[in-house]
Formats: sequence, C-alpha cells, structure tokens
Amino acid sequence: MTEKIAFIAAIVLPFWNIPLIIRIVKRKSSKDISLYWALGVWTCFLLMAPEAFRSDDVVWRTFNIVNLVFFTGVVVTVIAYRVGNRGKG
Repeated sequence: MTEKIAFIAAIVLPFWNIPLIIRIVKRKSSKDISLYWALGVWTCFLLMAPEAFRSDDVVWRTFNIVNLVFFTGVVVTVIAYRVGNRGKG
C-alpha cells in the first residue's frame, strides 16, 4: 500500500511545476526565478537521471522521469522569457 501511495506521489509531485510555468507565461517574465538556481537544479536532475533510470525502485525511477520532463519545461520557459525580454525594463 505505501509503495502505491509513493508511486502516485512520484507522479503528482512534479506537476507542481505547472503553476510555476503558468505564472511565468501570464506575467511574461521570469525575472523572479534565478537562472542559476533553475540551471543548477536541472543539472543535478540530469546527473542523477542515469542512476535513477537504472534503479529497480519503480517509485524513484518514475519520479525522476516525470520530474526531469516537467522541470525541463520550467528551465525552457525561464530561458525563453529571459532571452525574449532582454533589454525590456
């Protein structure tokens, strides 16, 4: 039972990146998000990914896959609004 709950949480938790992406898009700015933080977290996820993909633990593997996908969306959005808003305000 606890493994099923953890598996569901592993899928649901990364979905909390969606409101962050929506907020950036609505405001048309990612200035409140540190580019160093976003790239640092994303780099750590990338470095952990190979081990997570090889893991026998389905919860850990699932979390890493889903989180890497959604956090990549955050990073792409942050970078897109940084580049797109260069020189504005």
